Amino acid sequence: MSDSEQQVTFGRPLLGRILGEKFNLLDSKLDEALAYQREKGGRLGEALLHLRALREEELLEALAQQFELAWLPHLEVSHVDHELIKQVPIGFARRYRILPLRHEDGAVVVATTDPLETVALDDLRLLLGKPIRPVLTTGLALLACLNRVYDEAASPAGAEQVMEDMAAAENLDQLAHELDEPQDLLDATDEAPIIRLVNSVLFQAVRQRASDIHFESFERGLVVRYRIDGVLYPVLTPPKRLQSSIIARLKIMAGLNIAEKRLPQDGRFAIRTAGKDVDLRVSVLPTSHGERVVLRLLEKENRLLNLTEMGFSADRLSSIQQLIQLAHGIILVTGPTGSGKTTTLYAALSQINAPDKNIITVEDPVEYQLLGIGQMQVNPKINLTFAAGLRSILRQDPDVIMIGEIRDRETAEIAIHASLTGHLVFSTLHTNDAASAATRLIDMGIEPFLVASSVMAVLAQRLLRQICPDCKKPYKPTVDELGRLGLDGKGPFTFYRGAGCPNCSQTGYRGRTGIYELLVLDDDVRRLIGTKADSSAIKQTAIAKGMITLKQEGAMKVAQGVTTTEEVMRITQQEIEI
Repeated sequence: MSDSEQQVTFGRPLLGRILGEKFNLLDSKLDEALAYQREKGGRLGEALLHLRALREEELLEALAQQFELAWLPHLEVSHVDHELIKQVPIGFARRYRILPLRHEDGAVVVATTDPLETVALDDLRLLLGKPIRPVLTTGLALLACLNRVYDEAASPAGAEQVMEDMAAAENLDQLAHELDEPQDLLDATDEAPIIRLVNSVLFQAVRQRASDIHFESFERGLVVRYRIDGVLYPVLTPPKRLQSSIIARLKIMAGLNIAEKRLPQDGRFAIRTAGKDVDLRVSVLPTSHGERVVLRLLEKENRLLNLTEMGFSADRLSSIQQLIQLAHGIILVTGPTGSGKTTTLYAALSQINAPDKNIITVEDPVEYQLLGIGQMQVNPKINLTFAAGLRSILRQDPDVIMIGEIRDRETAEIAIHASLTGHLVFSTLHTNDAASAATRLIDMGIEPFLVASSVMAVLAQRLLRQICPDCKKPYKPTVDELGRLGLDGKGPFTFYRGAGCPNCSQTGYRGRTGIYELLVLDDDVRRLIGTKADSSAIKQTAIAKGMITLKQEGAMKVAQGVTTTEEVMRITQQEIEI
């Protein structure tokens, strides 16, 4: 055999022999690969991969044995020395697929996917000034670790630094029109100043888990704010002279008309940063001091939660799992905008989704694609409203229907008609608590007896910020604080607060969880609805029968060390003086 690997690695075990012994590579496949190599050139391993005779991991593990190198099929970010990373440009690391890991016995251990990439390893040796000790890993493991490591190593003050660098820049409007969008924002080192500024803002937003970015025009300048875990935080205040250029750049990225500054515009675009694909929805609104832009960030990799991951107590989860298996009726989820109602409905639909069920939704907009479920997006411009879409859905022989929101009497009437004719209907309403849902439907003009006979349950919910686990500190609550939560006289408690750290951007909070109020309609509650009783009477009856309110569940989360008193009071709209 005279393949290139064997020529380079004279005196080492033959690659073909290792593959045959270790991975049972057939001699016929090896001969086929050698013939392909003689015809096309290149390496034996490349020929074997091209002919699909083995997997990349098998080839690399065999190469590791041939070259007597360590084989690391998995790389841990926590094992990478960040000081080493700062000395190696990300472009160089990506191009040659090499990643410095750590110092060891006077040498630098470097992960690579190619033991024959000697030129890049020699360059790295000169760059770091130390001997290189290569170890082999897969391309997938290396790129995943590389993206995460460089993401964490990036400076959080990037946007501010870019803005300082632009202080002397001229002709900014022209710079904003440069359309060459970088393949990955981490690679953006040579773009025009405005483009680098916008890229930095987007990159930091993804890194800090922002759901929205606000570019707000005021008399004296522009304010950039991130919404993180439901709360807006100011992050940057570019000078007024950069306002039009920044907004022009955003409009260009979204494919909008930059000359139109009098009318609202909507668009979207996608970016890639640190290996993550992110969709951005863009809304532009004219104001008295210039255009205002809000971006909604949606990470494509975000997976849907299931019901067991949404913070339900065991009893509440059991009740909900029984309710969503009903053959007919209406199940409503209520709460303000951004309280996670759609996520809850998606989780419920995913759980009951099965080949023997026809599930169809009508939404505004369709936020996530659900495999095996028919999803329709409303379009008022062509009169495709919730009501019109719902009428069409009923002709599609559905078992389960999800309506994005019941906004008017017509939609409510069709939903109730569907539930009474043997369909299970999920929908949302904007009410403050579960008991108010029935009175809201009656206020729309629905007959009380129809509401009482069709609605099976109402779930009110809110999202609470969770205490950051990395800076969580215990403290003893005061009697007044316990009283506000309704926990006074119930024994000693230890509460927690987040002190603030880099992992939570000094906020003390990281991530969110739900609190829920489940009202299951029984005969007594239906009787009250039938007599047009107000929501407070319905709520008191439900509490007497064991319903746990939003505030009570919030208090439990505080006692469990999940969130803070301040957060519960903020979400349940109660004043707090601690």
